Amino acid sequence: MSPTYQPYTRPFNRNAMTSNEQVFDEGLDGDDFCMAAMDEVKKNLDTTQGFYTKLGNKRIHTEDTKTAVKLKKVRLQAVTNLEFIEIQSTQNQALDILFEVEDEHRSRAEDIFIEPPAVNILTDEDSGDEDGGGTIDNLAGRQLQVPVELRLENNIRIGGTSRSSKKSATSSNFSTSVDKFIVENEKWVENRIKPVPLWIDGDFDDRVSEFPNPNYGHLFNMTSLELFELFFTNYIIDLLIEETKKYSSFKNCLDQNITSDEIKCFIGILILSGYNQLPSKRNYWEQEQDVQNILVSNSMRGDKFFQIMKFIHCADNNEIKIDDKTWKLRNLMKKIQTRCIENFVPVQNINYDESMIKYFGRHSCKQFIQGKPIRFGYKMWCLNSSDGYLINFDIYQGKLPGGKTTYENVFGKCTAPLIYFLENLSPEKRKLSYRIFCDNLFTSANLLSFLRDRGYSGTGTVRENRLGKDFPLMGKKLFLKKQRGECASTIEKNDCIIYARWMDNSVVTAASTSIGIKPISYVQRYFQKEKKKISVPRPLMIGEYNKYMGGTDLMDQNISTYRIGIRGKKWWWPIFTWLIDMCINNAWILQKKVKPNISQLQFRREIVRMLLTKYGTAPKVEGRPSTSISSLSCNRVSDDVRYDGKEHLVIPTPQKKRRRCAGERCSSSGRTKCCKCNVGLCVECFKLFHTKTY
Repeated sequence: MSPTYQPYTRPFNRNAMTSNEQVFDEGLDGDDFCMAAMDEVKKNLDTTQGFYTKLGNKRIHTEDTKTAVKLKKVRLQAVTNLEFIEIQSTQNQALDILFEVEDEHRSRAEDIFIEPPAVNILTDEDSGDEDGGGTIDNLAGRQLQVPVELRLENNIRIGGTSRSSKKSATSSNFSTSVDKFIVENEKWVENRIKPVPLWIDGDFDDRVSEFPNPNYGHLFNMTSLELFELFFTNYIIDLLIEETKKYSSFKNCLDQNITSDEIKCFIGILILSGYNQLPSKRNYWEQEQDVQNILVSNSMRGDKFFQIMKFIHCADNNEIKIDDKTWKLRNLMKKIQTRCIENFVPVQNINYDESMIKYFGRHSCKQFIQGKPIRFGYKMWCLNSSDGYLINFDIYQGKLPGGKTTYENVFGKCTAPLIYFLENLSPEKRKLSYRIFCDNLFTSANLLSFLRDRGYSGTGTVRENRLGKDFPLMGKKLFLKKQRGECASTIEKNDCIIYARWMDNSVVTAASTSIGIKPISYVQRYFQKEKKKISVPRPLMIGEYNKYMGGTDLMDQNISTYRIGIRGKKWWWPIFTWLIDMCINNAWILQKKVKPNISQLQFRREIVRMLLTKYGTAPKVEGRPSTSISSLSCNRVSDDVRYDGKEHLVIPTPQKKRRRCAGERCSSSGRTKCCKCNVGLCVECFKLFHTKTY
């Protein structure tokens, strides 16, 4: 019998971390160092490193995104009694400040930070004469325009990018605790050295970490519309109104005078098109009984709907962000991401997976995945709970805007968004011991080790090429010859990860930091040779993975059932409608926690009825009816009904309102109509209108 191996959580050494402002080494000290040191600094200027590269025994610390040169305790004479100054400064301005510091003789400069020059500048033309020979006036133009920060004694700062601007919208709400968490993650990635594998036999104990029970008490008295507005808030409506007006001005069109009620009716009609689809969006406003939708036509005019759809926008076209391919939706996505995180009621089991948004047009973010239900479209990274609630998301566009290359180098481009999603959680939700499941696209030893050290549990299937050459279990080709239900496992002791290989229809390899092999459960599988179902033993790790991994797929199923049916030609329209459907999915899942019997169709219909009834405005005058294609005289009544000679009677119009006569060459208006044709007719034209003359 193999021994039981107790999984452990390797402590993360918080005290071993060094902040960005911590002193690397003492270096030069004393009042005797002044102008001579400054001259030496200027003489040893190296533009390729970005700043001073030689200064006694000073140390240069270089990162992937920034070259930081630290000049510790350098005695310079400068202005004292200055308050904290935090402005945007370039290297050219920083050099001017240093010369002023020389002349004042009253303080010292401790740190100088400079970022590398931008790589997308079109020219490298020098700002000075070419015969300058490496002097200050002979730096490249792009080198002089990069951000620089000077730190004087008493923590006086001059220049640099504002610290508040570096924080994301989410992290700014969590103050220093989020920064500490992010710094710890970065420190872990920087110090990560994959240990030499030490393989042993054994199993993990079957234990479940404590997790608080979810509380949905605040949802009991909320209506379906109120739940939907938890995610699609009035701030989002105001954003759509503001950017839509800007876009109409950008297109040199008149102000559209769009109100919040009209935007809400517009959203309601989009939701209605998911479960009540018609061949064309114009059919919703037709007066023919086979396609007419009274609720839609009485809430908004068709022309107003098409006008909003033409101009609706989520971003300012004058503020293009080149590094973000989805900049037109970024403001909207950030607001919805914040609402999804805030309304997330923590549950222990969550999963990270990909979702596809159907799109067949042209865009650099469009992906093709063979074998998927949606092969062409946008790929969305999703963090879901096991019941399908979407916690956080982001669209895949190659390089993540504002992302860290260190994360991508250690975890890969597909897995790096998961780290950002965990960082964006609030401190109260982030500290809980989640069990995170992911498939073989994301699972690696680095990810599982990171999750364990951060206090989480990681479980997922593993690809064969990520196991290493020294993996002790039997190879996949040989394991295929085993009988169904055969299982083998091993533990990598240094990383505390258990690997299991199980034979089902094919070989399945999984890894976990907390879930072991036992207890063994049994599942039913159809046996082709015996033409019947048989019981197959299954490890606990595989069973837990199958149980909690399908949250993203469940969300895709819910969205695809009643996906918004009105299509647009803009590349961002499928993502825009997907965001609306996703908000409905999250709101419906919260609704089911307190009302388990409500279906998604009932939930959507209730939202639509409340939106169109509460915010809709009935048109004061009926629109002009369309002509019938079966009428040879291009009349609004079909010839088969007009000339059938049955039950055509003259009746007064409702409330005795005047209606224009439908007779040919008659311009009068009267108070009578035909009860069957439902058109206004004067008495003189009634018989002629129902008489066939050809």
